[in-house]
Amino acid sequence: MPEPLNLLTDRFDTPIGEMIIVADHDGNLRAVEWTDHEERLQKSLRLHYGRNGFELEPSNNPSGLSDVMKRYFEGELSAINELPVRTAGTPFQREVWRALREIPHGTTVSYGKLAIQIGRPNAVRAVGLANGSNPIGVVVPCHRVIGSNGSLTGYGGGIERKRWLLEHENKHRAAHLPLKLT
Repeated sequence: MPEPLNLLTDRFDTPIGEMIIVADHDGNLRAVEWTDHEERLQKSLRLHYGRNGFELEPSNNPSGLSDVMKRYFEGELSAINELPVRTAGTPFQREVWRALREIPHGTTVSYGKLAIQIGRPNAVRAVGLANGSNPIGVVVPCHRVIGSNGSLTGYGGGIERKRWLLEHENKHRAAHLPLKLT
């Protein structure tokens, strides 16, 4: 039987609740979750790595990832753009998760547009399911996906957190846009 994957965890406060990150020893972010949804995190890790396929070890700011996340919450939106992520999941899920990272800060797309973007216009429901099973929220920004009518649809952390994240990004994106001179 293979050795379990040793994963590092850290917890820190954000303006919208305590967050937990899970990283590997190579500095890759493996999961991000709100601590009030820690049971869902455990379930996701078991799904991806097997019941006995991982061990969690508390760590302080593994590979500097916690500090990068904090900078995002302080308004430096681009801090998370280059964070290394490594996920399990199916090839289709990983394709959707890669596409999510291409959505610019402070903007939104519908599930249908995301399906078109990955070249699978008839896979709207599958895109929604992949979006909902994203283990690295905020960094893989599933909060930027909305309903086709512009409504805020489900978010694992709750609609209020989704609203806050979108407003936070819109506010700080606008503050960093270049001035247009006429």
